[in-house]
Amino acid sequence: MKKAILAALAASVALTPLAAAAEACQNAALKRILDKGTLVVGVKADYKPWGYRDTDGAIVGLEPDMAKKVADTLGVKVELVPVIASNRMQFLQQGQIDLMIATMTDTADRREMVGIKGPNYYASGTAAMTPKAMGLTQWEELRGKPACAIQGSFYLQNIEKNYGATIVAFGNAAEAKQALRDKKCVAFIYDDTTIGADLAGGGWEDFEMSLPVEDFAPWGLAVAKEEENCALGQIVSGLQYSWHRDGTLIALEKEWGVKASPFLAEMHERFADPLAD
Repeated sequence: MKKAILAALAASVALTPLAAAAEACQNAALKRILDKGTLVVGVKADYKPWGYRDTDGAIVGLEPDMAKKVADTLGVKVELVPVIASNRMQFLQQGQIDLMIATMTDTADRREMVGIKGPNYYASGTAAMTPKAMGLTQWEELRGKPACAIQGSFYLQNIEKNYGATIVAFGNAAEAKQALRDKKCVAFIYDDTTIGADLAGGGWEDFEMSLPVEDFAPWGLAVAKEEENCALGQIVSGLQYSWHRDGTLIALEKEWGVKASPFLAEMHERFADPLAD
């Protein structure tokens, strides 16, 4: 069965515009996954509802569900490895994970380091959770003030440069949000989808998402750079098209209580099967 899968994938890759590059592929990642019977995926464990630990300590969430769907397609088990913004690409480069689905914004610099295969599966904007008592309404009001954020987030340089905030970086969201509660900063800068989920989930009644959401950017899942145009890269690319076409991502969004995304609606309309009922 494994040989049949590899043969079918090799044939499909050869039919793509990337056939010339694909000829050089050894498909080492896919062979390793099939031989071991396990797909190792880096996901967040502190980013509810995208990836977090439940009361039993298991990693659950929207992106772990995506990882499971990839593994099911390959006919293997899935192993989830927790990653954070500052180490997720390194884990992929070092071979500690086969695939990374970890709320990573797709940027040109990151495409030089890892294999990000389109189409993008989500998009979000930069937002801030702030205390209601402060009444902040504009990013300029952060000038000279401490703002908590996650180390390695792509938007931190812009926040510092454009608005003069003093970034206090943490290794994970839980630490940054606790610092906000402890009044060590006046804002927690993160993506709008997760802040919205936190506010809707309760426990944050004294806080709000009061600053304008900006810098909307797409998210990309990634394989190792050398696998980008090989079988594993082609598989995850094809799955993303399929998930947009059949509404899988919209269904996951609803299941995990994420506010409906205009990006997902647009992608579903763009790739929808015109012959479907």
